Amino acid sequence: MYRTLIASICLLISASFLSTSVFADDLKMPIGSQGQQDIKRPTNGMSKTDVESRYGAPENMKGPVGDPPISIWKYRSYSVYFEYDRVIHTVLHK
Repeated sequence: MYRTLIASICLLISASFLSTSVFADDLKMPIGSQGQQDIKRPTNGMSKTDVESRYGAPENMKGPVGDPPISIWKYRSYSVYFEYDRVIHTVLHK
């Protein structure tokens, strides 16, 4: 009796774990919808001082937040992501 009850409970628990699979959607964006590609923008590794001297002051600044500290400078056509004092990524606005 107990073996049957325990076996049934184990079967229900394992079935519930198997049925809760995680699914993710792929987001595909054509390159043309990511903004104008020929805009001159900061490259990885540039310092904040270099970015400001070459591209001017940003319209908006956020951060630093987290560890390592991440800051975001927003320009009209793109956003620049910094880790500490260095560019780690530049994202074009649509």
